[in-house]
Amino acid sequence: MNPNKQIRSLCTITLVLLGALLLAAPVSHAGKEPAVATLEQDTEAREILSKMADVLSQAAGFSVTVRSSYDAIQQDGQRIEFGERRNIFLQRPDQLRVEVERSDGDLGLVIFDGKTITAFKSNDNVYALVEKPGSIDAAIVYLVKNLQTPFPLARMFLTTLSRDIQQWIESVRYVEDNVLTDPLSVHLAGKAADVDFQIWVAQGAHPLPQRIVLTYRTEPGQPQFRADFIGWSLTPENDAARFAFVPPENAEQILFMAPVREGSLPNGQKGDKP
Repeated sequence: MNPNKQIRSLCTITLVLLGALLLAAPVSHAGKEPAVATLEQDTEAREILSKMADVLSQAAGFSVTVRSSYDAIQQDGQRIEFGERRNIFLQRPDQLRVEVERSDGDLGLVIFDGKTITAFKSNDNVYALVEKPGSIDAAIVYLVKNLQTPFPLARMFLTTLSRDIQQWIESVRYVEDNVLTDPLSVHLAGKAADVDFQIWVAQGAHPLPQRIVLTYRTEPGQPQFRADFIGWSLTPENDAARFAFVPPENAEQILFMAPVREGSLPNGQKGDKP
């Protein structure tokens, strides 16, 4: 395998697993340093995040396009950026579709229909499926933790987001009202266990996230994950066919393969550590 592709693959898995912490991450500031936040500002910032989380976690369904990029730190320390675009369709309690296009043109698809999780890789015309009856929450947790499938910002799509924010965020403060986003947004910065985060939340009746920047400050090179959210809809068309997977002609079914973590093999054997 090309070394850069291998590093990219491992970095994707690592950032996805860390990204699953989402707003458990802290926020780092760049550029102009805002005035020291007062208690009132901290309280207001946390309320903005709470309202955003309530909207997302309580929505019956939504759709959004997420354009993201992440850093792959090379062995010589150089920072290389890779990108993805994800079209996400979610219909609670048990329907999810994620269409993925990577910056190298690789295409992927994940569908959950309430009973089965299916992952399809278009370029290789292969798919894998696993029976997992239940809710979207259970399916996402299973994808990330058990199958170690890349799902950036996974926590944002769970109904537990409101609770998670309260548990994970150590601090958050107001930075500024941003007039350059459409719609206008509030720029916040905060901290969680090992991550700094910045988030831009739309002003008005629908406080939805517009942009997120995560900085993994304890990882070598302090890599960043960045995401812009485009075309939010809280009332997407409920199309049942969207959540049904029909294998393309000549598609081959394969097994889900999850990377083995160091320490998970018996007798002290070592596996790849993502």
